[in-house]
Amino acid sequence: QVQLVESGGGLVQAGGSLRLSCAASSSNGMAWFRQAPGKEREFVAAISWGGGVTYYADSVKGRFTISRDNAKNTLYLQMNSLKPEDTAVYYCAASLIRSGPQLRETQRYPYWGQGTQVTVSS
Repeated sequence: QVQLVESGGGLVQAGGSLRLSCAASSSNGMAWFRQAPGKEREFVAAISWGGGVTYYADSVKGRFTISRDNAKNTLYLQMNSLKPEDTAVYYCAASLIRSGPQLRETQRYPYWGQGTQVTVSS
């Protein structure tokens, strides 16, 4: 089974940056999701198994960048120009498919990390 271990969450002022990391054994598509209090988990960004195709939620497009290293065992989310509405628990996830727009869908991810808190102050 795929195991995922996240790191990099913390406190940051609005307009600042954070980089999240997720150590995982998956070579398939992977993604970041987030969940704020009282809200359902929402899609943030996804990346194909080889890193050549990426997908972003409209709310983070142009501000966040998803990537994975050459060994395909670490997933990253570079978050720039952070806003208070980005405050949430961020989760990394691993899919059973390698690429395609289906990677935007929560149901495609059977494996999840424990989550890391990101708090953006105004």
